[in-house]
Amino acid sequence: MRDLVEIGIGRTARRAYELDDVEIIPSRRTRSSKDVSTAWQIDAYRFEIPLVTHPTDAIVSPRTAVAVGELGGLGVLNAEGLWARHADVDEVLFRLVQAVEESAESGEDLAGPVRLLQELHAAPVRMDLITEAIRQVRESGVTVAVRVSPQHAAELTPDLLAAGVEILVVQGTIISAEHVARNGEPLNLKRFIADLDVPVIAGGVGDYRTAMHLMRTGAAGVIVGYGYAPGVTSTDAVLGIGVPMATAIADAAAARRDYLDETGGRYVHVLADGGMLTSGDIAKAIACGADAVMLGEPLAAATEAPGQGLYWTASAAHPSVPRSHVSAGIDQEVDLRTLLFGPATDPRGVTNLFGSLRRAMAKTGYSDLKEFQKVGLTIRG
Repeated sequence: MRDLVEIGIGRTARRAYELDDVEIIPSRRTRSSKDVSTAWQIDAYRFEIPLVTHPTDAIVSPRTAVAVGELGGLGVLNAEGLWARHADVDEVLFRLVQAVEESAESGEDLAGPVRLLQELHAAPVRMDLITEAIRQVRESGVTVAVRVSPQHAAELTPDLLAAGVEILVVQGTIISAEHVARNGEPLNLKRFIADLDVPVIAGGVGDYRTAMHLMRTGAAGVIVGYGYAPGVTSTDAVLGIGVPMATAIADAAAARRDYLDETGGRYVHVLADGGMLTSGDIAKAIACGADAVMLGEPLAAATEAPGQGLYWTASAAHPSVPRSHVSAGIDQEVDLRTLLFGPATDPRGVTNLFGSLRRAMAKTGYSDLKEFQKVGLTIRG
């Protein structure tokens, strides 16, 4: 039964929970972490850890996409980001770092960096540049994934597939199965996906109904959330829209179960995007029903991250309604392998992210991710 709260006469709201509100219950059984598998597979593509990178230029360059792939995850390039618009991205990122320093000195509260990102994203997408970025990833032998916005998916996708993209991510802050447009043809995801030969991951969503609608389009995976990071994203402040992640993940998992029954066996993966800063958050997201996590800010600490410790989401560059700051990430500097697999010396859970997930699964007696989704949960307070 849903927990409804009356917020005024005739108006109720549903009580929802963040990952911080949830705790995992130990079971009667434990096992060795060596006997635990964190492997995850979507369509024909298998990954050793349930990691998909949030598609922001702050953490994903062609080089880091390759590094993530070689470590067992999936790096997602932004096909509408800086690598698609500028030939010398290193120089562009240097300007951004300078803008952050200048804004901090002048007390502008990071308005300067957002203006710069808006200016940089006003340059047109150049298919030759994004094709070259895709080539670098493809030639390494790892799985090639790129993100496009719903607004430009139909326009860009044919060239992206020709360049060698293997997994397409159609992602916006909030997405629906069909965008209603006053002028022009809306993107009908069901028709769009049906014409493609590659798996499509689409999102973000925050509720059961929208998740179910996206699953019915033929998407291989549905993204829950919009990359929420405290102090970085501001969709809740700007639009007043947001669903606490634990509840959003659980609702999408319920839609996945019902859609599985509806179709007689078609499984759609749930990817949790946002609200995760520590290894414990990752474990709780899987426990709430996610098949994989889409990490952003935690990866900004990697020495391989192109943002040099800074973090922002693609919505920072929106020309009229930016919904992300440019912010310093977690205050550590560590190589990507150590960040993902340890060993850790920091006790906050910000290093050894997937080694810790493996230990959490072992401590509760579960041998793989699907089993771990059945672990008991409690709510704080």
